[in-house]
Amino acid sequence: MVSVVHPVSAVPDHLNPSQREAVSYLDGPLLVLAGAGSGKTRVITQKIAWLIDGCGYEPRQIAAITFTNKAALEMKSRMGKLLPGRSLSGLVVCTFHSLGLDMLRRDAVRLGYKSQFSILDAADSQQIVGSLLGSVDRQALRRVQSRISQWKNAVIPAEQALANAQDDAERYDANIYRAYQDTLKAYQAMDFDDLIRLPVELLSEHADVLEHWRRQIRYLLVDEYQDTNACQYALVKLLCGLSGALTAVGDDDQAIYGWRGADSDNLRRLHADFPRLKVVQLTQNYRSSLRILQAANSVIANNERMYDKSLWSEHGVGDPVQIVAAKDEQDEASMVVMRLLAHKFEHRTRYADYAILYRSNHQARLLEESLREEKIPYEMSGGQSFFDRAEIKDLLAYMRLLSNPDDDPAFIRAATTPRRGIGAGTLEKLGEYAGSRNISLFAAAFEAGFAQRAGAAQLNDLLTFCQYINRMEARVARTPAGELLTELVRDIGYEAWLFDNDEPRRAQNRWNQVQEFLAWISRKGEADDKNLQQLTQTIAVINLLDKRHDETADVVRLSTIHAAKGLEFGHVFLIGVEEDILPHREAVESGMLEEERRLMYVAITRAQRSLTLSYCRKRKRGGDWQPCEPSRFVAEIDRAVVQRMDEAPAAEQSRALGAQNLARIKGMFK
Repeated sequence: MVSVVHPVSAVPDHLNPSQREAVSYLDGPLLVLAGAGSGKTRVITQKIAWLIDGCGYEPRQIAAITFTNKAALEMKSRMGKLLPGRSLSGLVVCTFHSLGLDMLRRDAVRLGYKSQFSILDAADSQQIVGSLLGSVDRQALRRVQSRISQWKNAVIPAEQALANAQDDAERYDANIYRAYQDTLKAYQAMDFDDLIRLPVELLSEHADVLEHWRRQIRYLLVDEYQDTNACQYALVKLLCGLSGALTAVGDDDQAIYGWRGADSDNLRRLHADFPRLKVVQLTQNYRSSLRILQAANSVIANNERMYDKSLWSEHGVGDPVQIVAAKDEQDEASMVVMRLLAHKFEHRTRYADYAILYRSNHQARLLEESLREEKIPYEMSGGQSFFDRAEIKDLLAYMRLLSNPDDDPAFIRAATTPRRGIGAGTLEKLGEYAGSRNISLFAAAFEAGFAQRAGAAQLNDLLTFCQYINRMEARVARTPAGELLTELVRDIGYEAWLFDNDEPRRAQNRWNQVQEFLAWISRKGEADDKNLQQLTQTIAVINLLDKRHDETADVVRLSTIHAAKGLEFGHVFLIGVEEDILPHREAVESGMLEEERRLMYVAITRAQRSLTLSYCRKRKRGGDWQPCEPSRFVAEIDRAVVQRMDEAPAAEQSRALGAQNLARIKGMFK
């Protein structure tokens, strides 16, 4: 590709000067430091449009990488509006994991996998780790799972982890890691982290595959760059090569995922790996009032930062940031709900204009009670995914097994749901035999050696099931996905099984979910021209990345700060702004104070028009009342933009006024 700078004047006039510079720059790699609410999605989509319309790129030569399917869908929607009537066929707008999946679908065989590999969810992975540990201790399981994930995200294979081990505990974990990987390979399965780790291995070890993808992707754009881990950055470097045809968009002040492997030092590595890197800062905020931005700027200024930047806005001064104190957590929940109701009544707003944010999920329980008591509709971010429902996971087990008979977790669930004479004793014998032969459960069922160990009745029921799976598998490639799955559900008697094993109303609700899923599979298969095996892989990635919620519903949003990143709300209540909660005690003790401060910054910048921070004077811990201190971050907010409602007599006046307002509202409803 020949790099060239195109005239800024040719870029749309509605962009501000910094945005226009970011869109037009093509003379080498570019880092766009996009402050909160500064229009980063607009820059990415406008740049794609500029590459296609102004620079002669074909859509299929461009890839934009995001962190969620939701963000990818939003970008695709915007692209359709920016280039109406223009074919965008081949344009890649997807997550890192979806891109990795495409690479593996094409060339997994180079790494010793078949094309029908399975993708395990967290529950399947935990089951495997648990069996290797010989323990059901949830804390131990989470610890080892997290350690394995960290090694994978850092591109450290099991053998290297074992060689690097400093003590017996690390050696133990590394041995579990190695056994876990051996198990996945035997199952012909991958976990979530493998969808990026294995493509990095693939491109690093096979020059022709690397060349194919470099020819395929001539320009790469990466969103939320500060959230990339070492493995994702390795993939970016491999795809860009020496050309540096890259625009990375991110914000070092919003790097809040270090605990799950994200490495904000990747921003520094860009400078080292791409010496010609240009940096453009976006500091004009299109979301919040000046007081809210001043609060955010004053807090984040206490961090050591790679780039000094200060957000500004043309949205006016706005309301002061209010700081309120509650007697305890029960009082805090009722006070926040009371203030929300009073504000809604006074300003004639919708419930959907409000969000209540918190550091940890456990803080939501009392809030939910208070909201229900006042009959306020609400929704919690990160609720149960449609694909996490038991009845959907049952059908997904069959789909996974049809796609990959070596998928042992799917085999066990499908073979026992509904029950068909295959009991725990049969599965135990089968598992012992399969383990001794180092083969899958499905393959073991057909071997003469196992037949000698199993009873005739056990073997008959097992083979009946396996032969049925074989017959259905033979039809996957030629039968429409919806038709095949509908037939399977009928064959296994799933509807009758639901009603036999649940009370009627719940069974009917579950059966309705099954019918919705069957209809979706049929539509998705036709629309994307995918068979059941391809849809199984697609669903695995959708489920691992996204949780569903209805954004059009008029409800108050309850959310952790982490889950609220990327969202915005007219009015925000941030609760529990106390030492040991925000910042969290464990984070401070482990040297993560600056990440906690960035978390506070993210929370503040979710607010558009008003922001209220609350803390408790005491909390119950271990059955005893403990005094609380307001977070150090409260003291870091510029005093000129705050209204302290936690200092007498303002606190008593505020509480009395709030009670009067709430009584007036309730009186109107009566």
